[in-house]
Amino acid sequence: MSLTAAIGQFAPGEDKNANIDTMVGLLTRAADLGAHLVVLPEFAVFTAPAMDDRFVHSAEPLDGPSITRLAHASAELGLCVVVGTNESASGGRIHNTLVALQDGAVAAVYRKVHLYDAFGYKESDRVLAADPSAPQLLKLNGFTIGMQTCYDLRFPESTRSLVDAGADVVALPAEWVPGPLKEYHWNTLIRARAIENTVYVLAADQIAPGGSGNSAILDPMGIPLASLGEAEGVGVAVLERDRLAHVRTVNPALALRRYRVEPST
Repeated sequence: MSLTAAIGQFAPGEDKNANIDTMVGLLTRAADLGAHLVVLPEFAVFTAPAMDDRFVHSAEPLDGPSITRLAHASAELGLCVVVGTNESASGGRIHNTLVALQDGAVAAVYRKVHLYDAFGYKESDRVLAADPSAPQLLKLNGFTIGMQTCYDLRFPESTRSLVDAGADVVALPAEWVPGPLKEYHWNTLIRARAIENTVYVLAADQIAPGGSGNSAILDPMGIPLASLGEAEGVGVAVLERDRLAHVRTVNPALALRRYRVEPST
Protein backbone atom coordinates (compact mmCIF):
# COMPACT_ATOMS: atom_id res chain seq x y z
CA MET A 1 0.00 0.00 0.00
CA SER A 2 1.37 3.41 -0.92
CA LEU A 3 0.53 7.11 -1.03
CA THR A 4 2.01 9.57 -3.52
CA ALA A 5 2.55 12.83 -1.66
CA ALA A 6 3.88 16.27 -2.56
CA ILE A 7 5.25 19.37 -0.92
CA GLY A 8 4.91 22.81 -2.47
CA GLN A 9 6.91 25.91 -1.58
CA PHE A 10 6.53 29.52 -2.68
CA ALA A 11 6.62 33.08 -1.32
CA PRO A 12 3.12 34.22 -0.30
CA GLY A 13 2.49 37.94 -0.11
CA GLU A 14 -0.33 40.30 0.81
CA ASP A 15 -2.44 39.65 -2.31
CA LYS A 16 -4.63 36.68 -1.36
CA ASN A 17 -5.95 36.12 -4.87
CA ALA A 18 -2.42 36.03 -6.28
CA ASN A 19 -1.37 33.60 -3.53
CA ILE A 20 -4.27 31.30 -4.34
CA ASP A 21 -3.48 31.48 -8.06
CA THR A 22 0.06 30.36 -7.27
CA MET A 23 -1.18 27.55 -5.01
CA VAL A 24 -3.60 26.30 -7.66
CA GLY A 25 -0.68 26.19 -10.08
CA LEU A 26 1.40 24.17 -7.60
CA LEU A 27 -1.52 21.83 -6.93
CA THR A 28 -2.00 21.30 -10.65
CA ARG A 29 1.69 20.42 -11.07
CA ALA A 30 1.50 18.01 -8.13
CA ALA A 31 -1.62 16.34 -9.53
CA ASP A 32 0.04 15.98 -12.92
CA LEU A 33 2.90 14.19 -11.16
CA GLY A 34 0.49 11.72 -9.59
CA ALA A 35 0.16 13.16 -6.08
CA HIS A 36 -2.90 12.49 -3.93
CA LEU A 37 -1.75 14.53 -0.90
CA VAL A 38 -0.15 18.00 -1.10
CA VAL A 39 1.26 20.02 1.81
CA LEU A 40 1.64 23.80 1.34
CA PRO A 41 3.32 26.36 3.64
CA GLU A 42 2.19 28.12 6.80
CA PHE A 43 0.33 31.42 6.20
CA ALA A 44 0.08 30.48 2.52
CA VAL A 45 -3.14 32.45 2.05
CA PHE A 46 -1.66 35.71 3.37
CA THR A 47 1.78 36.79 4.57
CA ALA A 48 3.10 40.25 5.46
CA PRO A 49 6.69 41.13 6.35
CA ALA A 50 5.78 41.85 10.00
CA MET A 51 3.27 40.34 12.41
CA ASP A 52 0.91 43.32 12.58
CA ASP A 53 -2.73 44.27 11.96
CA ARG A 54 -2.49 43.29 8.30
CA PHE A 55 -2.82 39.67 9.39
CA VAL A 56 -5.93 40.53 11.40
CA HIS A 57 -7.64 42.71 8.77
CA SER A 58 -7.11 40.13 6.02
CA ALA A 59 -8.22 37.15 8.10
CA GLU A 60 -11.24 35.05 7.15
CA PRO A 61 -13.27 32.28 8.76
CA LEU A 62 -12.66 28.79 7.43
CA ASP A 63 -15.83 29.00 5.34
CA GLY A 64 -14.61 32.25 3.79
CA PRO A 65 -13.77 32.78 0.12
CA SER A 66 -10.08 31.82 0.25
CA ILE A 67 -10.43 28.36 1.80
CA THR A 68 -13.61 27.79 -0.22
CA ARG A 69 -11.73 28.47 -3.46
CA LEU A 70 -8.88 26.17 -2.44
CA ALA A 71 -11.35 23.46 -1.46
CA HIS A 72 -13.00 23.63 -4.89
CA ALA A 73 -9.62 23.48 -6.64
CA SER A 74 -8.46 20.52 -4.57
CA ALA A 75 -11.70 18.66 -5.31
CA GLU A 76 -11.42 19.32 -9.05
CA LEU A 77 -7.86 17.99 -9.02
CA GLY A 78 -8.69 14.99 -6.84
CA LEU A 79 -6.28 16.08 -4.10
CA CYS A 80 -6.16 16.17 -0.34
CA VAL A 81 -4.46 19.46 0.62
CA VAL A 82 -2.97 20.76 3.88
CA VAL A 83 -2.54 24.56 3.86
CA GLY A 84 -1.87 27.34 6.37
CA THR A 85 -4.10 30.39 6.77
CA ASN A 86 -4.77 33.34 9.08
CA GLU A 87 -8.16 32.50 10.58
CA SER A 88 -10.42 35.14 12.13
CA ALA A 89 -10.52 35.06 15.94
CA SER A 90 -11.84 37.26 18.73
CA GLY A 91 -10.25 40.25 20.41
CA GLY A 92 -8.43 41.68 17.40
CA ARG A 93 -6.35 38.56 16.91
CA ILE A 94 -6.18 35.54 14.63
CA HIS A 95 -5.50 31.85 14.82
CA ASN A 96 -2.52 30.51 12.88
CA THR A 97 -4.45 27.62 11.39
CA LEU A 98 -3.81 24.57 9.24
CA VAL A 99 -6.70 23.22 7.21
CA ALA A 100 -6.89 19.79 5.62
CA LEU A 101 -9.14 19.84 2.56
CA GLN A 102 -10.57 16.57 1.31
CA ASP A 103 -13.43 15.92 -1.12
CA GLY A 104 -14.06 19.65 -1.44
CA ALA A 105 -14.57 20.26 2.29
CA VAL A 106 -12.62 20.94 5.48
CA ALA A 107 -11.73 17.50 6.85
CA ALA A 108 -9.43 18.46 9.76
CA VAL A 109 -8.16 21.62 11.46
CA TYR A 110 -5.09 22.41 13.56
CA ARG A 111 -4.55 25.72 15.34
CA LYS A 112 -0.96 26.47 16.29
CA VAL A 113 -0.08 25.73 19.91
CA HIS A 114 3.49 27.04 20.20
CA LEU A 115 3.74 30.65 19.03
CA TYR A 116 6.94 32.02 17.57
CA ASP A 117 8.05 34.45 20.28
CA ALA A 118 11.75 33.92 19.58
CA PHE A 119 14.68 35.20 17.52
CA GLY A 120 13.32 38.76 17.75
CA TYR A 121 9.82 37.87 16.48
CA LYS A 122 6.58 38.14 18.51
CA GLU A 123 3.81 36.07 16.97
CA SER A 124 1.68 36.36 20.12
CA ASP A 125 1.16 40.08 19.43
CA ARG A 126 -1.57 39.11 16.94
CA VAL A 127 -2.08 35.33 17.27
CA LEU A 128 -4.01 33.36 19.87
CA ALA A 129 -2.27 30.18 20.95
CA ALA A 130 -4.51 27.12 20.87
CA ASP A 131 -4.62 24.83 23.88
CA PRO A 132 -3.20 21.34 23.37
CA SER A 133 -6.02 18.98 22.48
CA ALA A 134 -6.67 15.64 20.85
CA PRO A 135 -5.42 15.99 17.28
CA GLN A 136 -7.74 15.88 14.30
CA LEU A 137 -6.25 13.22 12.06
CA LEU A 138 -6.71 12.61 8.37
CA LYS A 139 -7.06 9.19 6.73
CA LEU A 140 -5.83 8.68 3.17
CA ASN A 141 -4.83 5.53 1.25
CA GLY A 142 -4.22 3.58 4.45
CA PHE A 143 -2.10 6.30 6.08
CA THR A 144 -2.99 8.46 9.10
CA ILE A 145 -1.85 12.07 8.83
CA GLY A 146 -1.35 14.54 11.66
CA MET A 147 -0.61 18.26 11.41
CA GLN A 148 1.68 20.72 13.20
CA THR A 149 3.07 24.16 12.37
CA CYS A 150 6.56 25.62 12.07
CA TYR A 151 7.73 26.53 15.62
CA ASP A 152 5.98 23.41 16.97
CA LEU A 153 8.92 21.58 15.37
CA ARG A 154 11.18 22.77 18.19
CA PHE A 155 9.00 20.94 20.74
CA PRO A 156 9.44 17.17 20.17
CA GLU A 157 6.44 16.35 22.33
CA SER A 158 4.23 18.01 19.69
CA THR A 159 5.14 15.41 17.10
CA ARG A 160 5.08 12.60 19.65
CA SER A 161 1.52 13.51 20.64
CA LEU A 162 0.47 13.08 16.99
CA VAL A 163 2.17 9.70 16.84
CA ASP A 164 0.53 8.65 20.11
CA ALA A 165 -2.81 9.46 18.48
CA GLY A 166 -1.98 7.17 15.55
CA ALA A 167 -0.27 9.39 12.97
CA ASP A 168 2.30 7.75 10.72
CA VAL A 169 2.67 10.85 8.50
CA VAL A 170 3.27 14.38 9.82
CA ALA A 171 2.28 17.34 7.64
CA LEU A 172 4.43 20.32 8.66
CA PRO A 173 3.68 23.66 6.96
CA ALA A 174 6.12 26.39 7.95
CA GLU A 175 7.32 29.94 7.49
CA TRP A 176 10.78 29.22 8.87
CA VAL A 177 12.09 32.77 9.14
CA PRO A 178 15.63 33.11 7.73
CA GLY A 179 18.54 34.00 9.98
CA PRO A 180 21.86 32.74 11.35
CA LEU A 181 21.85 28.93 11.60
CA LYS A 182 18.13 28.76 10.81
CA GLU A 183 18.51 26.49 7.75
CA TYR A 184 20.74 24.23 9.83
CA HIS A 185 18.14 24.04 12.60
CA TRP A 186 15.33 23.33 10.11
CA ASN A 187 17.16 20.54 8.32
CA THR A 188 18.31 18.97 11.59
CA LEU A 189 14.94 19.11 13.31
CA ILE A 190 12.79 17.76 10.48
CA ARG A 191 15.10 14.76 10.25
CA ALA A 192 15.11 14.28 14.01
CA ARG A 193 11.30 14.27 14.18
CA ALA A 194 11.15 11.63 11.41
CA ILE A 195 13.84 9.42 12.96
CA GLU A 196 12.77 9.51 16.61
CA ASN A 197 9.10 8.90 15.77
CA THR A 198 9.65 6.53 12.81
CA VAL A 199 7.20 8.53 10.69
CA TYR A 200 7.14 10.19 7.30
CA VAL A 201 7.52 13.99 7.54
CA LEU A 202 6.20 16.30 4.82
CA ALA A 203 7.80 19.67 5.59
CA ALA A 204 6.64 22.55 3.36
CA ASP A 205 8.29 25.92 3.98
CA GLN A 206 7.89 29.36 2.47
CA ILE A 207 10.80 30.62 0.39
CA ALA A 208 12.49 34.01 0.75
CA PRO A 209 11.83 36.62 1.87
CA GLY A 210 9.58 35.09 4.55
CA GLY A 211 10.97 31.57 4.75
CA SER A 212 14.11 29.53 4.28
CA GLY A 213 12.90 27.06 1.66
CA ASN A 214 14.52 23.63 1.95
CA SER A 215 11.17 21.84 1.97
CA ALA A 216 11.49 18.05 2.09
CA ILE A 217 9.73 14.72 2.31
CA LEU A 218 11.55 12.45 4.76
CA ASP A 219 11.08 8.73 5.31
CA PRO A 220 10.95 7.11 8.78
CA MET A 221 14.74 6.75 8.81
CA GLY A 222 15.15 10.47 8.05
CA ILE A 223 16.15 9.87 4.42
CA PRO A 224 15.05 12.67 2.05
CA LEU A 225 12.80 11.20 -0.64
CA ALA A 226 12.24 14.63 -2.22
CA SER A 227 13.81 17.97 -1.41
CA LEU A 228 13.68 21.53 -2.68
CA GLY A 229 16.18 24.35 -2.48
CA GLU A 230 15.47 28.07 -2.44
CA ALA A 231 13.11 28.37 -5.42
CA GLU A 232 9.37 27.96 -5.88
CA GLY A 233 8.48 24.40 -6.75
CA VAL A 234 6.95 21.02 -6.02
CA GLY A 235 8.55 17.83 -4.75
CA VAL A 236 6.87 14.42 -5.00
CA ALA A 237 7.59 11.07 -3.36
CA VAL A 238 5.87 7.76 -2.75
CA LEU A 239 5.19 6.81 0.88
CA GLU A 240 5.22 3.03 1.40
CA ARG A 241 3.55 1.15 4.24
CA ASP A 242 6.07 -1.67 3.85
CA ARG A 243 8.90 0.79 4.47
CA LEU A 244 7.14 2.12 7.57
CA ALA A 245 6.62 -1.40 8.94
CA HIS A 246 10.24 -2.38 8.22
CA VAL A 247 11.67 0.68 9.98
CA ARG A 248 9.46 0.15 13.01
CA THR A 249 10.64 -3.47 13.18
CA VAL A 250 14.37 -2.73 13.05
CA ASN A 251 14.01 0.40 15.21
CA PRO A 252 11.14 -0.30 17.65
CA ALA A 253 11.71 2.95 19.55
CA LEU A 254 7.99 3.64 19.97
CA ALA A 255 7.37 0.22 21.48
CA LEU A 256 10.40 0.42 23.80
CA ARG A 257 9.89 3.91 25.23
CA ARG A 258 8.98 4.36 28.89
CA TYR A 259 7.70 7.94 28.92
CA ARG A 260 4.44 9.46 27.74
CA VAL A 261 3.52 13.01 26.70
CA GLU A 262 1.03 15.02 28.74
CA PRO A 263 -0.03 18.66 28.16
CA SER A 264 1.36 21.17 30.64
CA THR A 265 -1.15 22.88 32.93
